[in-house]
Amino acid sequence: MSTTTERAPSGRPRWALRFSTRILLLQLAAVLLAVVLAAVTHLWLAYERLWTDAEQNALTLARSVAADPALRREVAAISAEAGTPPRSELAAGPVMADAEATRQRSGALFVVVTDEQGLRLAHPDPARLGERVSTAPDIALAGQEVTVRNTGTLGPSVGAKVPVFAPDGVRQPSGTVVGEVSTGFARSSVVDGLRGDALAVTGTAALALAAGTLASLALRRRLADLTLGLEPEDIGTLVQDQEAVLRGIDEGVIGISRTGSVTVVNSAARRLLGDAEDFTGTDWPSAPVPAVLRSLTITGSDGQTRELVVGDRVLVATARAVVHGLRELGWVVMLRDRTELQRLTRQLDAVGALSEALRAQRHEFSNQLHAVAGLLDIGEASQARTYLGNLASSGPLDYPLEQAELLGDPALQAFLGAKGIEAAERGVVLRLGDATLVRHPVAARQDVTTVLGNLVDKAVRAAVDGSPDARGQRWVEVELLDDGPTLHIVVADSGNGIGAIPSQRLFEPGYTTAPVAADDAGLEPAAGHGLGLPLARQLARRRGGDVWVISPGQAGGPGAVFGARVVGRTEP
Repeated sequence: MSTTTERAPSGRPRWALRFSTRILLLQLAAVLLAVVLAAVTHLWLAYERLWTDAEQNALTLARSVAADPALRREVAAISAEAGTPPRSELAAGPVMADAEATRQRSGALFVVVTDEQGLRLAHPDPARLGERVSTAPDIALAGQEVTVRNTGTLGPSVGAKVPVFAPDGVRQPSGTVVGEVSTGFARSSVVDGLRGDALAVTGTAALALAAGTLASLALRRRLADLTLGLEPEDIGTLVQDQEAVLRGIDEGVIGISRTGSVTVVNSAARRLLGDAEDFTGTDWPSAPVPAVLRSLTITGSDGQTRELVVGDRVLVATARAVVHGLRELGWVVMLRDRTELQRLTRQLDAVGALSEALRAQRHEFSNQLHAVAGLLDIGEASQARTYLGNLASSGPLDYPLEQAELLGDPALQAFLGAKGIEAAERGVVLRLGDATLVRHPVAARQDVTTVLGNLVDKAVRAAVDGSPDARGQRWVEVELLDDGPTLHIVVADSGNGIGAIPSQRLFEPGYTTAPVAADDAGLEPAAGHGLGLPLARQLARRRGGDVWVISPGQAGGPGAVFGARVVGRTEP
């Protein structure tokens, strides 16, 4: 029978501790180990220091006893005699009295005095007098001082042994070792001295452990805050998915953190912004992007969409605020290329205009066929023949663009003819100016028709919105003249002009004078509005040309006059 372990989306078992919890436990273990090691080390050093201090105290006490002149004379006198005095005499003697007085005064465990053979002359236990000391006195009797840690008849102790030298005026030569003094302190007194240090060390360790625990908890919270509660496996998966998405889509993506720093700029975004350098890490207010993009990330503008022209591209930018739970993490700006859609829209407009022209021609041709049939029915064959001859020479419908033969490019004739039909349906006459002359076919017709079409469309709208002239007509006049590789374009209309609007404002992406439709109220510029003139100028300037306002026009007509110069757009 097989069992399946339930796992989180990242592949981690659901029962497993979270990464931040594991880090917390690891830190607590490390803090606890460090505190315990530090406390043990400190206590050990304090213990050794107390032992050393006890040894030094015992040595100092032994030196002071061994240097007493009276004691030196008494020990020298006893050592000079054969044998050792009786125990009762030693217990009542001056050596015993001096040693006990010193022991009681200093709090030592013992003060023992021996002769040159190591036999006790003074001892806290009178029953031990006259016996040989339990610890070897050889080093002291050899004239050297020594500190010892041992266990004697009075229990564990730390002590010192110091030789007693014969003074002047005794039988032995001056400086002869006549005995030794052994002093010691109980080991329990050393341990009692350690209690104070142990209490201080324990308190310090507890405070350090508490501080380490609080720091670990704060670090755990900060770690969870920085990782948004995600596990390392989740973060790794997100990074892989992000790289796959950012590199695999055609849309541009720019990520801005909540501190205003650019965190993500994919290759598509740099390409759409004119092959810009990677500006990841820069501050968003100073990033090398159009100002309209920065205006999208203002608080309260979540979800706004703007159209802008960058180079020869028409882009649609959308900004979204990134929120995780209740936390605002920053912004994501999406860039989509609408250049191809704009081109297809222009082509569709031209096709629509031509289809409308064909529909009108079919209707007129049908009427004229009825007229021919009627003439034949009444027997007027000669008049029918004459009528058909006139149709053969002029066509079934008068062409709306007069003097079209001045345009040496059939495609340009067809384009302006379609624009003329479209304008005629709106009550506007499209005509060619007297200075029109194009002798050669136009190369790269897409750019030329984009520049010319934008200017004509704007002029037709202005003529429709404006007042008719003195003859009651609304008109748009186009002049085209080729000069070597340069095509000059002038477009005028009968509208009311641009008024007090600065001419440069007309070429700002997104600015439009067209009225907003009812279903577009409250939205950013309607699709296509505010992009024609900026796009036309960008296309013209790309090869050294330009688009500008020749005359702003006046109220009541005539309207504004726009000029354009397209370089390298004619071919012999």
